[in-house]
Formats: sequence, C-alpha cells, structure tokens
Amino acid sequence: MDKWTEMQVFVEAVRRGSFSAAGRQLDLSPSAVSKLLSRLESRLGVRLLHRTTRTLNLTEGGERYYARCQEILADIEDAEAALTGFVREPAGILRINSTPGFAKHQLLPLMPAFTARHPQVTLEFQLTGQAIDLIAEGVDVAIRLGALKDTSLVGRKLGESRRVVCASPTYLATHGTPRTPAELRQHDCLCLSTSDAFNQWQFSGPDGVELVEPRGRFVTDNVDALHEYALLGGGVARLSLFMVARDIEAGRLAPLLTGYGIEHQQIHAVYPHRKHLPAKVRALMDYLSEAFTPPPDWA
Repeated sequence: MDKWTEMQVFVEAVRRGSFSAAGRQLDLSPSAVSKLLSRLESRLGVRLLHRTTRTLNLTEGGERYYARCQEILADIEDAEAALTGFVREPAGILRINSTPGFAKHQLLPLMPAFTARHPQVTLEFQLTGQAIDLIAEGVDVAIRLGALKDTSLVGRKLGESRRVVCASPTYLATHGTPRTPAELRQHDCLCLSTSDAFNQWQFSGPDGVELVEPRGRFVTDNVDALHEYALLGGGVARLSLFMVARDIEAGRLAPLLTGYGIEHQQIHAVYPHRKHLPAKVRALMDYLSEAFTPPPDWA
C-alpha cells in the first residue's frame, strides 16, 4: 500500500469519525481501514489515534501528521488540476461550510440546479455558525458573513444583507411596539449564545449611533431557532433580511424601528489560496456569482 493511500485513508478516518464511514467512502472494509492505519502507526513509530468503541481522537502526533497530510493531499490535487483542472468536467466531493441560516434560506435552494449542471459533483455540507480552519477541516468553499479577517483566504463577495429588527404581530399586540432603540430594553429580545457581537444591536439615528445590548428569556446557539421563536411570538429578534423577507411580506413578522439605520452584513464565498483552482471549486464560485447577480432584493 503506497504512502499516498495511507494518508488518504488516515485523513478520511479523521474527517468521518470512524473506520466504517471512511471505508464506505473509500470502498474498503472497516477491518481493512483498521489494519492499514495500524501498519501506518507501526511504520511511523507513533500512535496517531486514540480509539474507543464510539470515537476517534487524534493524539498530539496525530494532529501534526493530519495537518501535513491535508496539505500534501491538497498539493497532489493541485498538481493534477494544473494539467486537467481547467478542461475536465467538475467532479468529486465538494465540501461547503456555511452558517445554517444562509444555507437554509439562500444556498440550499440553489444546489439542485448546480448538481444538475455538474452531475459528477457530490455535495457535502457542514453547517456551523463558527469560523473554521478550511484546510484543517478539508473544506473547499466556505460562506462567511461579516467582514473578512483571514487574509490567507481568497474571497468573492456575493453581496450584503441588511439586518432588520422584527417581531410577530401577536407579540406586538401583547407587549406593544418599541418606538426607539432604548425601548428595546423593556422587551423580550432573542439572543444568540455563541456570539457576543450578534447580541450588540447598533442603530444610527438623529442623535448619532446607539448601541443596545438586548436581554430576554430565550437564548439559543442556532439562528434558525431565533427565527422560529420570533414567528411563534416569543420576542423581538434582529435577523438578516435574507431570512425574514418572505415573513415580512406575508405579515408573519413586522419590521421595527425602520427610521433607524442598522448595519449591513457582508457575505463572501471564500476558499484556501491555491495556484491551481480545482474545477469543482471554480464551477461553484462561478455559479454563485451568477446566482447573486444582480444583487438580490434582501441586499
């Protein structure tokens, strides 16, 4: 078994979290995966994985080896792409990372047409509100909301989304309608447990910029849950317009404090910088640029 195959099996086992899942991906039996990784550890003289009946955890040496394997496999893919990537049909697994909210309301509805256009591409979505290391996680493209901070990534701006403070008519009928940002302190505001910045609501008005740190009786780590709870009449939410535009149009949510300016949120599709971009990544980037041109009505 060559070293490239050993690296590939090791990386897939870590990504998938089990020998059986890695075996299914690579058309190997779990026992074959286990024996191959045992041989790899013996050859290297280093334990790479802590194994239990349910989980695989990297050792310190395994973490270092995993990071280098990711880079080496990416370089191999780049080498092949340098020869064939610009002419071949996009193919293979395309790993996409996105926030759950943007994926649900904007990205996933576009994907059936993309896979119909590129039938040899298999999509693998990771949905998280946290920024991740694309190379370490083996992600091809990530959707990032907010200003880009990682200068090692190549980004293509898809647009900007306005944010809107809103609540259901049921909630407003019971609790009243806030007329100023300061009055939000008297309301149940829906908060996100995973982001302090998300819970700092900034407004621009005749008296300048005002910052409100909302408080309420509902906190979650999922923006979609905030959206659903607002629809149920649970409180006041500040959400991206791409999530709630249809609800506002249908009267399920009412926009509040419309006389105040609320910051916009940049949206980028990013990928690790590579000299030769794989065809599958290039195809997705071109497709997203096409889909978000002209800017959508929530921008």
